Amino acid sequence: MILAGTAAGLLGAAMMAILFNVQYAAFGYHSGSLQHGVEHASGLRRVASLLIAGVFGGVAWYLLRRYTRGEPSEIDEAIWSGDGKLSFRRSLGTSVISEVVIGMGASIGREAAPKLMGGACASMLAGWGGLSTQQRRLLVACAGGAGLAAVYNVPLAGALFTAELLIGSITLPVMLPALACSWIATATAWIYLPNRPTYIGIPDYHFSGSLMTWSLLAGPFIGLMAAGYIRLIGWVSHHRARGKRALFAPVAAFGVLGVIGIWYPQLFGNGLDMARDAFLGVGSIGLLFALFALKPLVTSMCLGSGASGGLFTPTLSIGAVLGGALGMVWNLAWPGSPSGAFAMVGAAAMIGAAMQAPLSGLALVLELTHRGFALMVPMMAATLIATLVAFYIDGYSIYSARLPAYPDSTPPAADPGGP
Repeated sequence: MILAGTAAGLLGAAMMAILFNVQYAAFGYHSGSLQHGVEHASGLRRVASLLIAGVFGGVAWYLLRRYTRGEPSEIDEAIWSGDGKLSFRRSLGTSVISEVVIGMGASIGREAAPKLMGGACASMLAGWGGLSTQQRRLLVACAGGAGLAAVYNVPLAGALFTAELLIGSITLPVMLPALACSWIATATAWIYLPNRPTYIGIPDYHFSGSLMTWSLLAGPFIGLMAAGYIRLIGWVSHHRARGKRALFAPVAAFGVLGVIGIWYPQLFGNGLDMARDAFLGVGSIGLLFALFALKPLVTSMCLGSGASGGLFTPTLSIGAVLGGALGMVWNLAWPGSPSGAFAMVGAAAMIGAAMQAPLSGLALVLELTHRGFALMVPMMAATLIATLVAFYIDGYSIYSARLPAYPDSTPPAADPGGP
């Protein structure tokens, strides 16, 4: 467990080093956020960066998949329906390619690479240690959650992600190794990554009756939007470009994103800066609604082209802009809270419902911002209701919806046997 946590932290930091340096080179800046760099780059450079990313990603993924055919590199599938074994070389190749194209502007999440690399290292350690299949699954899950924890500095949320989503059981034999692995990985990643919240400078918003009432009413709507988003992700995952089509599809998809990004640079990358602006109350109603409509489309377009990447931050950002926009409209009738407070509630509700992991969703928003404790009651209400609505519509999450179809048309059990 100590070795797996350390490896997850080191490799998570290495993936972020690749990402940051590619961003700096692609958009010609040396500090600050990706959005800042994109906004100061010309429209031609934005489009060119994504076209190059499409060419590189299409060729690199095609060759990797061809020469490592049959080698497992999907951590969720390995834990839920497999024996926990992952191919280290295919996982490494997938992760590096993913971080490069995200750094160049592709609209997918950056957490998939550290999550996968943590799991791949754990799989290799389990083989060396002669662990049973049951133990290997648990170790791979813990290291996968630890990879997410390390790159976002969210040790508690990483442990909950392991237990609630990857294992499907919040019990002491699961939580103890999950907590150990996540804190070790997070502390190890501080060698390179900063020891501070991902979203800095977020105000300490306060509870209000207006926000509480809005949360109760917005919860069902956010749940419906989450269910629709899950279906969209599932559809593009099952119809994504394959074979030789995957050589050219990323060029077309990324190129379209580059053109749209001339007017909406917030769409570039994983959506981290988009969510930060929403938490700070930056942006008009029209802009936030436009980003809410466009971000799911460009993200699903990138995934449908055959690109490999995560969905956590894009989903969080979609919830943040939706919450901020709906909150601005609500404030016209009942003022009482700034739009940033609505954005935080919306982010927690969307990510909790889309992952079908409400505790992880709440913990992620709190740890990512180091704010929001005064909003806990409305945040819990909206997250609970949204998750229930999404659960009763389909029962899938943004992760299980991407798994291969099974003969009985039902997803595999979330709990791979438990410890």
